[in-house]
Amino acid sequence: MTKNKLVAQILAKQSYLCVGLDTDIQKLPAHLPKNKQGVIEFNKAIIDATAPFCVSYKINTAFYESQGVQGWEAMEATLAHIPDTHFTIADAKRGDIGNTSAQYAKTFFEVLPFDAITVAPYMGKDSIDPFLAYQNKCTIVLGLTSNEGSKNFEQQKLASGQFLYESVLDQVASWGTEDQLMFVVGATKAEDFAGIRKIIPNHFLLVPGVGAQGGSLSEVTKYGKNKEVGLLVNASRAIIFASTETNYNLKAAEVASEYANEMKLLLSH
Repeated sequence: MTKNKLVAQILAKQSYLCVGLDTDIQKLPAHLPKNKQGVIEFNKAIIDATAPFCVSYKINTAFYESQGVQGWEAMEATLAHIPDTHFTIADAKRGDIGNTSAQYAKTFFEVLPFDAITVAPYMGKDSIDPFLAYQNKCTIVLGLTSNEGSKNFEQQKLASGQFLYESVLDQVASWGTEDQLMFVVGATKAEDFAGIRKIIPNHFLLVPGVGAQGGSLSEVTKYGKNKEVGLLVNASRAIIFASTETNYNLKAAEVASEYANEMKLLLSH
């Protein structure tokens, strides 16, 4: 899916919700088997229930890779069930020397045909270039994350006066186009969005941390929105595990609808 199509979906739905399919096999409702089939049934029901309210799905690959071959098969089946009207993200946080990154890109853009993948920029330009070589695919680079450990490196001041994450945003943005690149910015850092928008005014931001992590959707929207909206706000546990009863899909739809309604209201201001 191209950026233009994503923007069209956001404007049509008045929603910029991304549902995170961080499906912890141990948290499946009791009536579902804790195996590949249980994960697939759970994910399909969540997707069917929430698709009207969101524009994107993010699959955190760790929850599938940890289950070995069965997990990969569940991830393939889940991805195949997502409608092509929705932007698909492999939250894999890859990044390595060029020839290795090329294999990661092939895995998540060809073998598993995701629209986008999250990558870590620590190893520099040659570790990201193989992802950018793909047409109509998006590379989502870690910028300012919502975890406590972001203080260790991302928020360190450089001799230039910039924070390290600001230097990352500034440099990486020059390596590709606004259609090719997005950035991860955590919702718990809402006060930093205004400064970030001065560096990358037109790029999309993938924003985790709303929901279970306590980030403010209104603050993120206020400081992070641009002329194309430019936001994908992700909620995972708050939606998919809203209930562990047999009605889990209906509860997920209910919470997703609440997010979508709040987003529509925020966009009308």
